[in-house]
Amino acid sequence: MVLRAPWAVFDLDGTLADVRHRLPFLQQRPRDWDSFFDAAVDDPPLVKGVALAMESAQQCELAYVTGRPERCRADTVEWLKSHGLPVGRLLMRPEGDRRPARVTKLELLQQLARERPVALVVDDDEQVNAAYEHAGFRVRRADWMPAPAVLEVAQEREGRT
Repeated sequence: MVLRAPWAVFDLDGTLADVRHRLPFLQQRPRDWDSFFDAAVDDPPLVKGVALAMESAQQCELAYVTGRPERCRADTVEWLKSHGLPVGRLLMRPEGDRRPARVTKLELLQQLARERPVALVVDDDEQVNAAYEHAGFRVRRADWMPAPAVLEVAQEREGRT
């Protein structure tokens, strides 16, 4: 039997990708979700998050758990590749799923954990991190990008990212 490396799981927005240039789309009424997600291709990488992902990939297999909707898969895969991040499993929010990120992302993480152990999970959302810890996962808080309130509302109340 071949033993596989444990997972190291990374969030994207606010952990690996700097979304601040997209926030004006969420600060208007109505919120412009299509433009918000379409602009993700132009996200600059967050150096600390990318460095931690590269370091983690030496011991673990990487996976990415994001609240981005499934329709963003091709752009997200290309973004990861263009910024030199290791190829890894990408789990995304199903289309039409508007549950809070702390619920949706925990469910996605638990799917991975059924396959093999999760050594580490890295996310910037405090409510998501609390849910992960409550479920017994080892969390590293991505505190390298200040989280604007509008992003927390989007993640937790509107179930969008």
